[in-house]
Amino acid sequence: MNKEIANKKWLSIFEGQVPAIIAGPCSAETPEQLMSIAKSLPEQVKVFRAGIWKPRTRPGGFEGVGAIGLEWMKDVRSETSLKLATEVATAEHVDLALNADIDVLWIGARTTVNPFAVQELADALKGTDKIVLLKNPVNPDLGLWIGGLERLVQAGINNLGVIHRGFSTYEKTKYRNIPEWQIPIDLKTQFPNLPIFCDPSHITGNRERVMEVSQQALDLNYDGLMIETHNNPDKAWSDAAQQVTPIGLKNILDNLAIRNCSDDTEYYLSKINAFRTHLDDIDQKLLELMSRRMEIVDEIGYLKREKNVMVLQQERWKNMFDKMMQEGIFKGLTPEFITALYTAIHQESIYRQNEIINKKE
Repeated sequence: MNKEIANKKWLSIFEGQVPAIIAGPCSAETPEQLMSIAKSLPEQVKVFRAGIWKPRTRPGGFEGVGAIGLEWMKDVRSETSLKLATEVATAEHVDLALNADIDVLWIGARTTVNPFAVQELADALKGTDKIVLLKNPVNPDLGLWIGGLERLVQAGINNLGVIHRGFSTYEKTKYRNIPEWQIPIDLKTQFPNLPIFCDPSHITGNRERVMEVSQQALDLNYDGLMIETHNNPDKAWSDAAQQVTPIGLKNILDNLAIRNCSDDTEYYLSKINAFRTHLDDIDQKLLELMSRRMEIVDEIGYLKREKNVMVLQQERWKNMFDKMMQEGIFKGLTPEFITALYTAIHQESIYRQNEIINKKE
């Protein structure tokens, strides 16, 4: 099955376009709104997106205009050269979207997290020649993401790609959804031919950061971008803060730097190999230091066992974390990195000391 995913080819709609661009409003609101946005999009946009059904975190919010919006989208296609894309979350959505001849259907993060829901959609999409894009699940679980792809492949879907929209977290950061770049990088490593789009709108939740994250995605060899675009973002019926104007979108696309995949000149190869050798040396030392740190953690665990002291010392953890946060920021590290690093170290320390304290003699 993984071999089938790995052999997926690039999607024909975007053939030759680097990067491939999907853009349009978070939600379809009125037929006039859709047409106005579609006609204002820069020429780099090949596919027009709009949410017809909007799964909301809490009840009472705007949940989309429903099937009537598909008719409005068909009008957009009849007056422009744009292909159409929308999110589907149920088998009924799939049937309605296919009957409306929507070109690209994506499965949202809240749906991807549920294997039963993905299977229902895969069954409804069985054998379709439409493009199907699978967003990452809301939680950082690569296996779950790959599992969704496998269900779609088993349904005979050949035009397949993924969308990275970031991952939810309890602690709020500068991102609406933390990118966790290593997860899509691991996916791309396993399936290098699988088209991958970035959704900087949902990652940032802030239109001012869309350019920054879009560039990061391209620097990581992503194939395309899905950017929410509205003619009057502040008045949008959903996700107002993260949508850009058509002019804003054009500025972003015009200023994105397209990098070479590599450089095989002698100077470049010599320099980068020297840097990588240096990194390998530092990584080895980091592992040696971390091993030594865990040996000390174990000694503390034996002391706690001897004195019948509980593992978690909340005040010590807080003081240590606050100190490392201050020092890390001073040394140019990001708060997100420091948090992830020391949370992982602390969790491993707790696990090891629990094993020691509860070990049967």
